[in-house]
Amino acid sequence: MTKEEKTIQESTPKAITKYTAELIGTMVLVLMGCGSAVIAGSTIGNLGVAFAFGLSVIAMVYAFGNISGCHINPAITISMFVAGKINVRDTVSYIAVQCIGATIGAGILYIIATGIPSYSIAYNGLGQNSYSTTGTGFGLIPALIAEIALTFVFILAIHGATQKQSPKGFAGIAIGLTLTLVHLIGIPLTGTSVNPARSLGPALIIGIFDSTTALSQLWLFWAAPIIGGILAALVWKIFK
Repeated sequence: MTKEEKTIQESTPKAITKYTAELIGTMVLVLMGCGSAVIAGSTIGNLGVAFAFGLSVIAMVYAFGNISGCHINPAITISMFVAGKINVRDTVSYIAVQCIGATIGAGILYIIATGIPSYSIAYNGLGQNSYSTTGTGFGLIPALIAEIALTFVFILAIHGATQKQSPKGFAGIAIGLTLTLVHLIGIPLTGTSVNPARSLGPALIIGIFDSTTALSQLWLFWAAPIIGGILAALVWKIFK
C-alpha cells in the first residue's frame, strides 16, 4: 500500500464521521427550529421560535463542533470555502448531507405534526420560508435584501467567534445568540432562512403533500444566503 493510499484509507472514517455529524446537526436544526413554529408557535410566539433555532445551534455546536465544525448550513460552508477554511471535497459533501439532513428533519416533523388532530399542512405548513407575490406583503426584492443582510451578519459573527483569538468554548453561545437575533428580525418578514438547507427540507415535503409555492420560491432562499455568506467571507478576509 502506497503512502497516498494509506492516507486516503485512514481519512475515510474521519470524513464519514464529519459528514454524518453535518447530516444529524442539520436534521436537528430543522426538526427543533421549524418544529417550534409548527407545533408550539401559537404558544411561544416569534420570540420562542427564534430562541428554538438559536438553542438548536448551540446544542449542535457543542455536540459536533469539534468533529465537523458544525456548519449545518450550506451558506456557512460556502463562506468557509471562500475564506480558505475548507476544501472542495468537504464543501460539496457538506452541502449534500446538509440537504439530506434537513429533508429528513422536515419529514420527521411532518409525521409528528400529523398526530395533532387540528394540524393541516395546507394551513399550518412546516415552517417553510416565503415572500409575497401579490404586492400586499413582504415582496421579492425586500425579501432578497433582508436575507442577504441577515445572513451576512450571522456568518460574519461566525467567522469572528471561531477565530483563534476568540475566547475558547464560547463560540457556540455567540453563534446561537446571533442566529436568535436574526430570527427576531426575519421571522415576520420571510420566516427567516439564512440557511438554504433549512429552506429546502420543508419546501420539499410541502411540495409532496400540498402546494408547490414553497418550491417555486426556494431559489431566493438559496441565492440570498449564499450571497450573504460570500460577502461575509470577503469582508472577514479584509479585517482578519
